Amino acid sequence: MILIEHLLLGVAVLLLLSVISSKASTQLGVPALVLFLAIGMLAGSDGPGGIYFDNPWQAQSLGAVAMIFILFSGGLDTKWNEVKPILLRGAILSTLGVILTAVIVGYAAYYVLDFSMLEAMLLAAIISSTDAAAVFSILRSRQISLKGDLRPLLELESGSNDPMAIFLTTSLISLILNPSTSPMTLIPMFAQQMALGAVFGILFGKTMAYFINRIRLDYQGLYPILTISLVLITYGITSILGGNGFLAVYLAGLTLANHSFIHKRSLMHYHDSLAWLMQIAMFLTLGLLVFPSRLIPVAGIGLFICFVLMFMARPFSVLLCLLPFREMSLQERVMISWVGLKGSVPIILATFPLISGINKADMIFNVVFFVVLTSVLVQGSTIPFVARRLGLEMPLECPAKVPEKLQDMDSWDALVMLPVSPGSPAVGKQTADLNIPEDTWIAVLRRDGHPMRPSGSTVLKAGDRLTVQSSAKSLELLRALTEKREDSKASPQSDDGDLP
Repeated sequence: MILIEHLLLGVAVLLLLSVISSKASTQLGVPALVLFLAIGMLAGSDGPGGIYFDNPWQAQSLGAVAMIFILFSGGLDTKWNEVKPILLRGAILSTLGVILTAVIVGYAAYYVLDFSMLEAMLLAAIISSTDAAAVFSILRSRQISLKGDLRPLLELESGSNDPMAIFLTTSLISLILNPSTSPMTLIPMFAQQMALGAVFGILFGKTMAYFINRIRLDYQGLYPILTISLVLITYGITSILGGNGFLAVYLAGLTLANHSFIHKRSLMHYHDSLAWLMQIAMFLTLGLLVFPSRLIPVAGIGLFICFVLMFMARPFSVLLCLLPFREMSLQERVMISWVGLKGSVPIILATFPLISGINKADMIFNVVFFVVLTSVLVQGSTIPFVARRLGLEMPLECPAKVPEKLQDMDSWDALVMLPVSPGSPAVGKQTADLNIPEDTWIAVLRRDGHPMRPSGSTVLKAGDRLTVQSSAKSLELLRALTEKREDSKASPQSDDGDLP
């Protein structure tokens, strides 16, 4: 029996090595997830670590929990005003694009492998989604960005196409285990899962913002725990009621991010850290689960699947999905086609056939693992080169160091003093309830002649004086909130891009 001290020491060492390897990934130009996987593989039974782990159910359970918080954090980091113009394109790529990719790869696998059609389609469905974290870690490490709407489009597609891949995988497993089931029954199931996932996601996101602002906890450290519970409730209720829980948590994060709520900045940082912890734990576990010696026999098949995926399925599906959008250049379409990196989701999905007892499940898992590694190493290493060749790169902006609250601001006016007039809409409200635009900062609140630093839970009173720094447009919106209604010339509602 392993002593708890030894277990904790082993976990700590693996986490430390993973954190250190993230720094090395910047120098090597490969995503950190590859190194996380490598550490797990080296620590496994085929490596010098000698840790034997062969429990797909535990790996899948951990992966599901990790995906919940990774997707929520991804939604929380997404800005609605950037996503809104490319929403239709992203939605088409994350649904139709995934289906087309799976169909093309599935047919290729069927004619080459000794698989039935459903088994080949299952393999293809598992590797049909893309990974945003891998893409942008490469771009940031090379200090480049992408022109136009490419970055938000890739971000939206990668964050929202996992639910489709999950649906296809689970549906195909159901068809394999129940041959008498008609594929047509999947259509209403898909509509129900996506519709309920979208509705519950937006609803729970709005509820989160309202609840966080109203509960007024005595200890700031409890707010992260509150959001964790709300995220898990969102996933659990949505899944139990027949919706897609993963889509729900992503949209909940996206909706919450575009509302004002207490401790917003610190909570976003917390969930970013939590997402990193989930990624490290997930990739280490998946690295332990795979046996590197079993990857060599499937190398030839894996390379063939990679070729079809990179040079046929992904380009064809992207070009077809973006055909109606003539404003996009051919270079942009080619870039989107190439940025189709595979990440953690395919490996997690590859454990589903293992648990279900599907024939060829072991081979599917090993092929998927090989494809993910190859995709990240080949495509991930060449993204900067392809962006330069296509003329789509631009320098990554490095803004000057300013106070955290003032980051990401475009333009600023001088500090302005705004009195809170009696009878104004702001009286009796928390600052978080004012829905203040992102480019506005309340630096100081003076009450009865005494300065104080306001927080999101600070309730404004008549006679308060706010020292504010903001852009001219947002300043007028805030002024309308602090003046009497009859004196206000601007609408009291801020245009901060809240979801409808």
